[in-house]
Amino acid sequence: MQWFFRQFARLPLSWLHALGIATGWLVYWTSPGYAARMRENIFRSGLCASPDACRPLLHQAIAEAGKSVLELPAVWLRPYEDVLKLVRKVEGWDTVEELARDGRGILFLTPHLGCFEISSLFIARHMPITILYRPPKLRWTEPPMLAGRGRGQVSMAPTDLKGVKALLKALKHGQSAGILPDQVPGKGEGIWADFFGRPAYTMTLVQRLQHATGAAIVLVFAERLPGGQGYDLWFETQSEALPQDATEAARGLNAAVENLARRNPAQYLWSYNRYKAPRGSREEAEKQ
Repeated sequence: MQWFFRQFARLPLSWLHALGIATGWLVYWTSPGYAARMRENIFRSGLCASPDACRPLLHQAIAEAGKSVLELPAVWLRPYEDVLKLVRKVEGWDTVEELARDGRGILFLTPHLGCFEISSLFIARHMPITILYRPPKLRWTEPPMLAGRGRGQVSMAPTDLKGVKALLKALKHGQSAGILPDQVPGKGEGIWADFFGRPAYTMTLVQRLQHATGAAIVLVFAERLPGGQGYDLWFETQSEALPQDATEAARGLNAAVENLARRNPAQYLWSYNRYKAPRGSREEAEKQ
């Protein structure tokens, strides 16, 4: 399977994205649970006036979800410098460089939006970054994932106490760290807060890291360009710290991710089970 993955990496990005569109539709039509979750997440997002009005967005999202899978061989397995050449335009990086010159830790937040895999590789070309990652369910994808993500000045940290300590250490030393802010945390590690109008279990880790280190928060979006032309990177530095209150901080975090996703909602990964409840988390909320 890894040999097959490497052969795919040789294909032009435009071919991979074209195959991705076909793959996205194939998965949608053959996986009823996947399709139902994507429809529900989009139809209930409030982005459209009705389900019928949302269908164009749904169709675009199906295609973009397929592209996000088929582009992985190119991003993970091509030579590092060749991957960086896929970045066509970068906005907001000047502010990031100013923060780095001031010796301030930077907490990069890359939601499930666009090609979030390429964001850390670009950052790692310019500064050390420690990335929190969760081992994939498909075990055969872990070796190419770790090899692909762990290039440049990247350090990988697992989603456990050891990994959190690695993030904390990096930020305290004025380095950077990367987190998927819309990833569902485990029980006891999050708070229920609205995300596109529905309660979503939201991590408190971002707030805790910022208040412990004084790190700046920067949202990152690697926008997928049409026709396999590459990616535009957008860095948006948050001017204010997250509130001290954990619930308010979770709401603010979700609002920031929402605002970024609204710029190109078709490229948000609506198939992700964002609204799942870790075992015992709803019961815990009801007791509060």
